[in-house]
Amino acid sequence: MHLSALLDFDVVPLDTDDAVSVLIDITAPEREADSERPPATLQIVLDRSGSMGGGRLAGAVTALVGLVDRLAPSDHFGLVSFDTQAVVEVPTGPLTDKEAVRRRIRGLVPGGGTDLSSGLLRGIQEARRAGGAQGATLLLISDGHANHGVTDHDLLHQVTADAYGHGVTTTTLGYGLGYDEALLGAVADGGAGSALFAEDPDTAGGLIAQEAEYLLAKSAQAASLRVPPGPYVKEVSVVGEMPSSRLPDGSLMVELGDFFSGETRRLLLRVEVPGMAALGTVTVTTLDVTYVDPTTMTTYTATLPITVNVVPGDEARDRSPRPEVRTEEALQRAQTAKREASEALRRGDRNAAAEILDRARGDLPRPSSVPGAASADLAAQEEELGRMSALARTDDASRTSKSLYSSQSGYSRKRGRHQSRPGSETPRPGEGTPPRPGGEISGHQTGGDLYHPDPESPRSRRRPPQDPGQED
Repeated sequence: MHLSALLDFDVVPLDTDDAVSVLIDITAPEREADSERPPATLQIVLDRSGSMGGGRLAGAVTALVGLVDRLAPSDHFGLVSFDTQAVVEVPTGPLTDKEAVRRRIRGLVPGGGTDLSSGLLRGIQEARRAGGAQGATLLLISDGHANHGVTDHDLLHQVTADAYGHGVTTTTLGYGLGYDEALLGAVADGGAGSALFAEDPDTAGGLIAQEAEYLLAKSAQAASLRVPPGPYVKEVSVVGEMPSSRLPDGSLMVELGDFFSGETRRLLLRVEVPGMAALGTVTVTTLDVTYVDPTTMTTYTATLPITVNVVPGDEARDRSPRPEVRTEEALQRAQTAKREASEALRRGDRNAAAEILDRARGDLPRPSSVPGAASADLAAQEEELGRMSALARTDDASRTSKSLYSSQSGYSRKRGRHQSRPGSETPRPGEGTPPRPGGEISGHQTGGDLYHPDPESPRSRRRPPQDPGQED
């Protein structure tokens, strides 16, 4: 795992409280195409309530049959369906009899109400049983508002957060225009997955196939970023919509979920620092990214110190923020604006939603003023915010709300996947080797790389460092 960090300001004034923004790129190990991948565990939880009639269930069935065709016999697959109760249609296990699994999937018919919590809980039980130490991916597909069982968003968020702590990553797919995007978003946030939106069967089928591709290309799982407390940190927070939490010791924890081969994620931290009484270089904090190699089940930690230079106040007054960092800050603020606009639409306030989006669009730097890939990101966000503002005023409010929520949910994750999708620079899912020994765990800010396996993992293996200053 390779880390790099860029600060908007790398100097801070003497004896003065200040704040710096830290732009972090996290890149997963790449697999080579000449060795088998480890077996994957995919658990499907499928809504078969009455509202799934009219082609929706048929579209999901077609996609799931294709998914079974794509998986290897050694992969574990399971299917739980639910209406007013959950049914284990396919117990999670190796696909030794694919035809029997296809027949069971094709036999699904719409039923009654929507007890989403029952299906989710039963699916998690199956995923944990079959996934074991290797972990599992759960995909929840639903088109409705939960009207039976547990419907509290916070409780369902906690359910999937607990499952993630036991190796189960949860992604949700909202189907049609009748589902509760805030509920499915809470489920996905807890499970460190994505909250996807499909209005029609074709889109749903494509997203189901895409999630399977990501699963089979996985090279790092259960990844998390931890920022510990310390004397030089007054407060640290995530800019944007990446879910985070506080540990009992005061550390900030960001659950990153799983990475496919070569995938890069980007996130932004805001670090408030107290006034420091001595001039010179200070390590403000240290970033720890921990992940599990899905092939060997070895736990590794990449460590990156974040340093600033304390200078006299008159020198600090002339500093200029790095445009790359400020550009990312604007992009992340735009994601928060999308969530706020989605909430306004759910309240029925179209004008407020459009105004929020217009304001965010106006706050973006001009794409022509920023070089490189950031210019394309800005142009894409500018176009999307303008289009969504117009739709917020005129189009179906439910459709626009769901589109906005899906767009902002896991923005960093989805952008990383778009930039480095399986099958392009990386090998096809299903092919590959474990990460190459040596050099895959690294950190880089201004020239120093640190490497170490997780000292608490009995299965960790030491990897030699490269030359200082080298990036992978």
